[in-house]
Amino acid sequence: QLHLAESGGALVQSGGSLRLSCAASGFTMAYYAIGWFRQAPGKEREGVSCISSSGGNRNYADFVKGRFTISRDNAKNTVYLQMNSLKAEDTAVYYCAAWPTIMPITDCPSAQYDFAYSGQGTQVTVSS
Repeated sequence: QLHLAESGGALVQSGGSLRLSCAASGFTMAYYAIGWFRQAPGKEREGVSCISSSGGNRNYADFVKGRFTISRDNAKNTVYLQMNSLKAEDTAVYYCAAWPTIMPITDCPSAQYDFAYSGQGTQVTVSS
């Protein structure tokens, strides 16, 4: 079965940290760029960060710059999102999605992009 699976979401206090994982099954993640997105209750899904297939290009939404770091380990078929200095407004379901490209990326696609694979999401709750 071909899919992405997110994990690592939890309840954490404001100022705390979490590391989310996005693991690919059934396909080689090294041929795909990966994006992280989030959706809070009552809000539209929004882009958080993305990384090129090689890991050489990374992009971040302004609201997470300096706090979140995206990385990948293609040998483990996994992409990570390290989240530090978490705020209550970071509370959301976090999703990862993949699109096929081995080219450098200059920007992240919108959350409405037609991705090849998307996960089911992992809940992050930050208490104030």
